[in-house]
Amino acid sequence: MPNTTFDFETVARKATRMRIDIIEMLTAAGSGHPGGSLSAADIVATLYFGGVLRYDVAHLDDANRDRFVLSKGHAAPVLYAALAEAGIIERSELRGLRQLGHMLQGHPDALKTPGVEVSTGSLGQGLSISCGMALGMKLDSAPGKVFCLMGDGELQEGQVWEAAMFAAHRKLDNLVAIVDNNGLQIDGRVEDVMSLGDLPAKWRAFGFDVIEIDGHDIEAIHQALTTPICPGKPRVIIARTHKGQGVSFMEDQAKWHGNAPSEEQGKLACDEIRAKGGDCSCQ
Repeated sequence: MPNTTFDFETVARKATRMRIDIIEMLTAAGSGHPGGSLSAADIVATLYFGGVLRYDVAHLDDANRDRFVLSKGHAAPVLYAALAEAGIIERSELRGLRQLGHMLQGHPDALKTPGVEVSTGSLGQGLSISCGMALGMKLDSAPGKVFCLMGDGELQEGQVWEAAMFAAHRKLDNLVAIVDNNGLQIDGRVEDVMSLGDLPAKWRAFGFDVIEIDGHDIEAIHQALTTPICPGKPRVIIARTHKGQGVSFMEDQAKWHGNAPSEEQGKLACDEIRAKGGDCSCQ
């Protein structure tokens, strides 16, 4: 199965291009979720283009592939941007986000969009689904891993912790949970809405191998995703991020959780991303 080696510059360019795609598709749609899509761009770019996620564009149903579950389904634009960069969907489809008659729904739809493993959007469910996938793969002796990206506000859902108990009990060492820990949710700061307490200690108490990283440091992300997993233990990567990363007027602002930019704001945002990212053309 095709799998590339890690190249920092390539991943960085892909992340920049994905951020531009996120802004452009949300501006065209006039609705959607920029904040949590932008915060996860470096993580998703490293997964897809850093030689981590094993997938074959020509054989998306290969039983030995890795699976990526976007549990925080409202951040669908970051997944769509990655699928376009990978050549799994046509780039022209991005302009059809949230439009009738087009494949890209406001939340990922596995029945409509190639490369989407699971339909997500109801927060709290993705880790449970990922556990089922990981267990099934173990029972089938399939070599792949399951990567599940969650939001930190999502961790306020009780189902997450039921799934965590299950993962540890079943020794799902082919499961990697990733927390996009940007500290904000639609109603404000996670700490104010409902504090998660000592998150690393909590995951350890639930039996997970815990790695904490800067979620915008591509090399640190890659290392966390590729470090051998402790046998018999699921892993969680707690990635400290900034909501709206890359766009100064969106960064660390809860109001950009689910508000699309205007045309003027979209242009300003893309210009800023280009200026910070340099040459983002990707071959």
